[in-house]
Amino acid sequence: MTEIDRLVLGLQHRIRQLLDNVSMLEKEGNGNLYAAVSLRIIELELAEIQDLLDKLNRTTNNYQQLSVQAAAELQDMENTMTELEKFDHTQVMVKQRENQHIKRDLEHCKAELNSTSPAPTLSPGHCGLGRMVNVSGPKTYSLTVYGTSYSFGAWGRDAHPAPGDENKYWLVVLSSSNAFGNFIRQYNSLSTIILGIGPTDTHISSSNPTTNTIQGPNMVMYANALYYNCFNTYYVCQFNMTTRSVSTVALPSDTGYNNKFPFAHLGTTYSYTDMDFATDESGVYVIYATTNNFGNVIISKVETSNPPVLNKTWFTSLHKKTVTNTFMVCGVLYATRYVDKEIEEIFYSYDTKTNEERYDLRIHIKKLQTNIKYMNYDPRDHLLYVYSDAYIVTYEIVLASSLNLINDILSFIH
Repeated sequence: MTEIDRLVLGLQHRIRQLLDNVSMLEKEGNGNLYAAVSLRIIELELAEIQDLLDKLNRTTNNYQQLSVQAAAELQDMENTMTELEKFDHTQVMVKQRENQHIKRDLEHCKAELNSTSPAPTLSPGHCGLGRMVNVSGPKTYSLTVYGTSYSFGAWGRDAHPAPGDENKYWLVVLSSSNAFGNFIRQYNSLSTIILGIGPTDTHISSSNPTTNTIQGPNMVMYANALYYNCFNTYYVCQFNMTTRSVSTVALPSDTGYNNKFPFAHLGTTYSYTDMDFATDESGVYVIYATTNNFGNVIISKVETSNPPVLNKTWFTSLHKKTVTNTFMVCGVLYATRYVDKEIEEIFYSYDTKTNEERYDLRIHIKKLQTNIKYMNYDPRDHLLYVYSDAYIVTYEIVLASSLNLINDILSFIH
């Protein structure tokens, strides 16, 4: 029983008693002593009743205040819960949207990887990263400081740099007749090569062309040395960037040079591209053709000693004039052909580990310029470095290991 209940019951009892006393007083005479006493008793009872009423009012007011306070606190709690629910819902929705965006991006990436017809399964080669499944990009696309002046050239990074040179980029333009070059320009970063800021030029010779200068756009940088086709010969030149000295090694005497077996397609021939050079995880290769091999592509490993030495050689059935470019990834040679102004297709592979040839690859490269004059793979960042009608471009090689990672993330999100 609450205090209010007790007060109300006590008040009801005292009022009944007061009514009885008043009734008795009315029956008594006015001069009776007992009547005066009864009146005094009634006054006392009225005072007690008033006291009970006062207590009841105070108690009621206290309960009302408590009730109002409790109601206010309850409302505050309800408001807080509403805000918490809204916050929680908002956070859940935000996370759901983030996950949806990540999922959409990954799905888009996966769709892009699979946008061309599925490539056949290839041997993983020597590097353990799995087969190449696609090429994405372009990732970089820019003119150099020369603008559109030189449509033939090459660029990239040293595939095996000296300590401190890891971020350097090199650029060679064929400044004489779009066929010959005599100096290498180096930059400290990608942004500086794009902006043309702070270059360092290293000259092979003051004349261009002359003995041991660069012939054709195909060349690579490896361990601070540039490898290229020596001017007007079937020799491989190795130019040491530090000592500025040239060492050479001869290819077979029936090797094509001076446009005998250049890269080409039905629309054009790429001048002085008889000899190509490539880097991968294991070093430097030279790609060429000979009359004894009927103009078909030959791959020779170049040992990067000084002077350089030819090591193991592989013979293919791929006719060099049907190809627009070649590059190596994980010991596998890939060859491209011209499809149209917007698409170059990787259609061929030769695995130097298994000697397996494939002609049914259908990996597309999206072009922003018509002709790709130079292409090489950098094993450090898995990018293809491309020189395309005076533009320097990069594409990302997508290996099976990368695709497996994307599939794992998508499975986790699902």
